[in-house]
This record gives sequence, C-alpha cells and structure tokens, in this order.
Amino acid sequence: MNEAGLLTPEEIVRIREGIAAAVLGGPDGLTESLEHDPDGYLRLVAAARIGAEETSRLLRESVQGARAAGQSWDTVGNVLGVSRQAAQQRFASKGPGPDVSGTGERRVLTPLTAFNEMQALAEAGGDGWHVVDYGPLFHVVEKSEHPWEHRRVPFAVGARHRRMERDGWTQIGSGSFPWRYYKRPVAEA
Repeated sequence: MNEAGLLTPEEIVRIREGIAAAVLGGPDGLTESLEHDPDGYLRLVAAARIGAEETSRLLRESVQGARAAGQSWDTVGNVLGVSRQAAQQRFASKGPGPDVSGTGERRVLTPLTAFNEMQALAEAGGDGWHVVDYGPLFHVVEKSEHPWEHRRVPFAVGARHRRMERDGWTQIGSGSFPWRYYKRPVAEA
C-alpha cells in the first residue's frame, strides 16, 4: 500500500498544486517579482523552505495521528514506502513524556486514540478535569472545582477559531495536525 493506493491521481495532483500555490502565493508579489527581480528567487527559496518545514511537520503529526488511531508501524512504513523500522526510527516520539508538573492535581489519560479520546475527555470533564497538555496517545488533565467540556475540531484558522474564542472556548496548545483542541468550563445551570 502506498499513497497511490490511498489517493487518486487527481487528488495527488491537487495536493501538489495546492502546495505550490501556497508557496508562490504566500509572499506578496512573489510571482510577479520572478519576471524581473533576481531577489525574487531568494524569496522563493525562503518561501519553499517554510513550505518544506510545514509539510515535514504535517507529515510527522499525520504519522502520530495514524499511530494514535491504532495503525501499526508496518502499515505506516508501507504507506511511506519505507520499512517499519525506518518509519519508527524517523517518526517515533523522542521527546520527553507528558508534563505532569504544575500547581494542581494532574493525571495522564492514556492510551488514547483518535477514536476514544473525546469520550474519555467527556467523562473526565464531567468530573472536573480539564486538559492542560496532550501528545500522541495521551492527554494530561488537571483537577478543578467545576466540570469542563472539550472539543476537537479540524485544524483551521480564521473564522472558526475566532468564533470558538467568542463562545468562551480556549485553545489547548498550538494544535496537532489534523486537529485543534479546545476547552471551556461548563456553565452553571
């Protein structure tokens, strides 16, 4: 199995064209400057570097998401066109575990997957626990005096994010592609 087995040729072309359009369309006037300004090409290199860093981050977070959804390293490696061991060496979390330090009582909810985390957060939130940190397969929750609700929404910026903030939601962390997580205390009845 590889991306060709999971994506149609048309989808592959759309993704590639979308990335190219984002790199060319990000910096103001970049495309036009390529006709007459040698420095425009340096701006293109800088924009492509940012695009490469972002796609690398999205790939890393997508692999973590696939693992959190229960996919094996062997399956992930097959999609990437590498061995299980190569995929694991490149993408396995090497950072520290969840941070459970802090002022309040904290605990780690694990193992969580994309399919059971929201139910676990609903139960914890109803008991007064709210998310303060998260990562692949875990959420760190802290005890409080009131119940909380949690939301997971597709990674997006702009109107949806502003609307959630207006509705009293607080974003947790910076997001983890393809999701952003939010929390808010449950209003007293």
